[in-house]
Amino acid sequence: MKIGIIREGKVPPDKRVALTPKHCVRLKQLYPAVEIIVQPSPIRAYKDEEYAALGFELNEDLSDCDIIIGVKEVNIEDLIPNKKFMFFSPTYKKQPYNSDLLNAILEKSIQLIDYEILKDKYGKRVIGFGRYAGIVGCYNGFLTYGLKHNLYELKAANKCKDRKEVAEELKKVTLPKNTKIVLSGYGRVGHGAREILDLLPIKEVSPTEFLNNEFDQAVYTHLEVEDYYDKNDGGDFVKKEFYSTPELYHSSFSKYLSHADMYIPCHYWSDKADFIFTREDLKKENVRLTVVADISCDIDGPVACTIRPSKIADPIYGYNTITESEDDFKKDGVIAVMAVDNLPCELPLDASEDFGNELIKEVMPSLLGDDVDLMIAKGSETTLDGELSEYYAYLEDYIAGKE
Repeated sequence: MKIGIIREGKVPPDKRVALTPKHCVRLKQLYPAVEIIVQPSPIRAYKDEEYAALGFELNEDLSDCDIIIGVKEVNIEDLIPNKKFMFFSPTYKKQPYNSDLLNAILEKSIQLIDYEILKDKYGKRVIGFGRYAGIVGCYNGFLTYGLKHNLYELKAANKCKDRKEVAEELKKVTLPKNTKIVLSGYGRVGHGAREILDLLPIKEVSPTEFLNNEFDQAVYTHLEVEDYYDKNDGGDFVKKEFYSTPELYHSSFSKYLSHADMYIPCHYWSDKADFIFTREDLKKENVRLTVVADISCDIDGPVACTIRPSKIADPIYGYNTITESEDDFKKDGVIAVMAVDNLPCELPLDASEDFGNELIKEVMPSLLGDDVDLMIAKGSETTLDGELSEYYAYLEDYIAGKE
């Protein structure tokens, strides 16, 4: 079995890699028969020489490989026929801009294994960059808060060498007493954000305490969905029902807007669910919110002030609650919004290390051994026969251009 690590070709450049040099060594120890070939890259966070120094072949030509591994979607011109490719492919949700990619994959008889749909036998996702999206996004939230209120200045995460330097930068954070922060979401992203909060002198309080008390220090509350959604008929909140039929519930988040200085959304949101807060909610006189670090980044969706994604080089914009348009984020009455949509790219060394650990632990046993729980089968959108797999037959209209 030969594994090829492809050079990331997307623009803007992505410095992450699925397997670092140390991961390659570990993979060889676990699977001695596996060969690893690395396509040279001038932008990868881990340098070509680091792979070569550990004995791994550098080669532009990956056509001799059985499995080709990347991070972001592979450019059509870089696809090699009759191979297995594994990367994040924005196609399974029928994203319009990538139907050409899926058609090319089918034409070239490629088996596409999509990280985003790899799940264990319980249906839980096994791999992703969510933790580092939470870490970087929460850090960026405090960077934004310091600039908005002229309290302190942090170095941009992408200018830091690694997470250790991020932690050092956080020592500059000084918050007035009774600064109040809301965090939503309990998945990888939410727990990543908590890792940053745990490095700061900020006390966690319950939602009830948050809404009813004043504090002599900065505080945050971590919301479950039942803390900000209520049943339409006044009945009890049932989490399973909420996730299956969210239209039976409405948002009650607006009560936090008059108490929170900063909101950090890390939740999953269904387009069938009620918006968390609306533009009209933000027009109310008692709104206290001044900063939103929108890690979830659903554009023109549940978090009304997130009107566009922002870029790593220019991560903050302002949302004028009266005009409902973009404005100077430092102005009074304007909410500072951080909505970078590729956050893990800011700490590529650490994010790659974290991802590769999961890849080796959770995916490689099924990819290189017996796929007992059908993780790889169910995570493959296409087959080596140039057809959609049985699990993704619903994409027929998508590839035919009918959706």
